[in-house]
Formats: sequence, structure tokens, C-alpha cells
Amino acid sequence: MKNNASLVYALFLVVGDFLALVAAFTSAYILRVKFDPRPLIAQIPALTFLYAFLVILPVWIFINAFLGLYNHEIYEKRFVEIGKLLVSSFLGILAFIGYDFVSNEALFPARLVPVYGLFLGFTYLLIFRTLARFIRHLLFRYGIGISNILLVGDTDATSEIAHSMSNTKRTGLKIIGTVGRRVHKIPSFQDFTDALEKLKEKPHGVIQTELFKNQDKNNEIIRLCQLNHMSYRFIPGNSDMFVGNIEVELFADRPVIAVHQTSLIGWGKVIKRLFDLFISILIVIVTSPIMLIVAIMLKLSDPKAPVFFRQTRLTRFNREFMVFKFRTHRADISGLSDKEAFEKIGKPELYEKYKANGYSLNKDPRISKIGNFLRRTSLDELPQLFNVLIGDLSLVGPRTLIAAELNTYERKHDILSVKAGITGLAQISGREDISFDERRKLDIYYVQNWSFWLDITILVRTLRAVITGTGAK
Repeated sequence: MKNNASLVYALFLVVGDFLALVAAFTSAYILRVKFDPRPLIAQIPALTFLYAFLVILPVWIFINAFLGLYNHEIYEKRFVEIGKLLVSSFLGILAFIGYDFVSNEALFPARLVPVYGLFLGFTYLLIFRTLARFIRHLLFRYGIGISNILLVGDTDATSEIAHSMSNTKRTGLKIIGTVGRRVHKIPSFQDFTDALEKLKEKPHGVIQTELFKNQDKNNEIIRLCQLNHMSYRFIPGNSDMFVGNIEVELFADRPVIAVHQTSLIGWGKVIKRLFDLFISILIVIVTSPIMLIVAIMLKLSDPKAPVFFRQTRLTRFNREFMVFKFRTHRADISGLSDKEAFEKIGKPELYEKYKANGYSLNKDPRISKIGNFLRRTSLDELPQLFNVLIGDLSLVGPRTLIAAELNTYERKHDILSVKAGITGLAQISGREDISFDERRKLDIYYVQNWSFWLDITILVRTLRAVITGTGAK
């Protein structure tokens, strides 16, 4: 039985976006024409302006659709939706300005109208989407728009999915039964056909968590799903295999699944590199005076000690490179290994504690006073921008590690499938406040789920963490 709830919600978003944009540009016209005493470029009647806007408005809605704003993969993720709404607003207003350029008659009564329209359009769209999300979740509470799911398979994934989808009022998904695995408070059946016959509520979708040895049994499940117009999803038992970027392609005239170690491939890699170059050049230009002041302070504090800390680290494909940072260690132990440094300051016992704590200490005695300031403000990281320009690092990626740290980790090959980064999920999730294993899991998640929007999210949260000092050590 097909559930049209997602389609209805998508159509609701289309209509709502349309009305929100009409309201935004009507407001923009009124603000400039009625409430601004300055003279106008042209006398454009309100209805003429509105008619012209309605002509180009379908293009704006098409842009929204092209960016995926009516797909559940987007509108379920709040930050991604906001980012795409901002992009669509810029593209939509450009389409509007382009139409004005090729039109024989003036379209805008004043130059500020499209500017007002841009900001009001984005604001009204954001308000409407927030209201739509609230209404949708409110309907979930009354059982409206719920999708019934039947789980098939005697695996741990069955129990995990049932648990993660237990809050129907939030997810809009209801587990109405399982086949093979018993889950607390959920009807269980031994046979798929038996489940379809005995369930009081008919499923809208089936999620299969294991392949049966009897291929006829698997084919029967898919056939019955198609016969009853139910969606079908399969979760492979080897979850490590189906991560990153997955493509279905033809090989020897047969469909095969191509699994890439990371989703950062093809044009995504090109766009990421261009973005790295543009942003890092911009930051270097802006922060050059700050870097010069820091270098002078470090040199004045100890003329014989080096200004920069240099160390061999690992990046993509297990390649070694020399990372640059401002020196934060005391001058007398600069350049020594961690073990040698603790021994020299007379506290060799701290080395084991340092290792056990994921190569970090809350109050590291090796750090100088000026070094504490640089780490607390993250100014010591600025020289790594030159590593980004060279191509050793990316702005966002797994944390740079030395071989001794990373070689102890079983899944280092996953982490080293992309360039290391100045910042990443681990840093915005607490920097040194989380364990070594937790940080590496976050690194792997980033590698396998990379997207340009994820990079933007991490950079924004990094900026916020730097400003507030969250997690700094």
C-alpha cells in the first residue's frame, strides 16, 4: 500500500514557497514605494510588478526543486535546508534581475526592490519552512502522515532500527512488525507472507536487514512489495562495505555495485580544492598582520628558539609531510619528542598519562605561557594555511596525526583516504575533551559521509568554537 504523505508534504512546500515569495516581493515593493520618500527610477504599478514577478516565479521554484529542497533528504536536515534556501534565494533573484535586463520595459521601480526581495524572500521561506516542519510534526502526533514499516531479518540491525524509529511522533515512521527477530512490544512473525496476512495495519514499506540463503525467499519479498506497491529497502550485513559513495554501473552487461572508500571523489574533490585555495588565500591576507605580531612575540620571548613548530605528519594515501604551527612548547624542549620532552622537564610519568588520554593533557607542563594563549585562541594553527596552499592539507578533514599515533588505529586506511584537515568533526565536537577512539570514529564518519555542506557546517561551528573558546586547550 503506497503512502503519499511525502508527496503531499512536498506539494505543500511547493505551494508554500510560492506564496512566501509572492508575499516577500509584495512587501519589498510596498517598503520601497510606499514608505520610502526617495524618488523612484520608474513608475511601475503594483499589478504590473506583480504580474512580471509571477512570470519568473516558476523559475525560482524550479531552482528550489533542482537543489533538492522538495526531497526528504534535504528538508529533514535543518542546516542543509537553510544553506540551500540561501543559495536558491541568490539564484532566484539573479533570474529576476536577468529577466529585467532582457525585458523591453523597466521591471523594478527602484534598485532596492530586488535587494529587499532577496532578504525578505529568504526570511519568508525560512519562516514558512519552520512552520511547515512544526505542522508536520504536529500531524505525526495525531497519526496523520505516518508511514508503517515492516522489518525483515534476524540481525542486530533489526533491533537497532526498531529502537531508532521508536519515536514515531518525531520520525513519522512506525514499526508495525518484524519478521525473524523479536523486538519488545512489536508484533513478530516467522514468515513474511504470514505477516502481510495477519497485520491489522498494512505496511507502506519494508526494510530487509539480511539476505536469506534461499534466493527464492528474497525474490518473493521483493515481488510482494512490488505487487502491494510497498517501498523496499535493503540493509547489507557487511555495513563496512556499503559506506562512502555507492554507484550502480554495468560491468560485462551486468549491474554491479561500485563502493568507493569515500564520497569525496570526482568533481567534489575539485570543488573542495578550489574552495580551500580561495578561503585560505583570503584568510592569509586578512591575518597576515596577526601572524607577524605572533612571530615577533615568540622571537622576543626567546630569540634562540624557533618561531615555528615543525613535525612530520600523515595525510592522504599515507603520505608524510611537514606541518607548520606557531611554537607553543617551552623553548628548552622545542623539537624534542613527547617522551623526551617529559623526561627533560622531570615528569616522565606524565608520558603514559598523555598517551592514555589520546595524546593530550588538560594542563600540559610543556606549554609556555604565550603558548597557552595561542592554543586557547587557536592562533597557533594559522601557519597551517600555508600547508593548505601547498596541497598537504585541506581546511576540513581528519585530524593530522603522526605515524606513532595513527599506526595503533585499526582503520587508519579509511582516515587516510582523504587529505587531513586543519579542523574537522573531532575539533568541533570538543577538541581534546573526547577520547582518541571517539575522535577517530568522527574522522571516519567524515570520510564516508563527506559533502560540501558538511564542510561549511564544520567551518561555521569551528569559527563559533574559536570565538567562544569552546573546547580549547
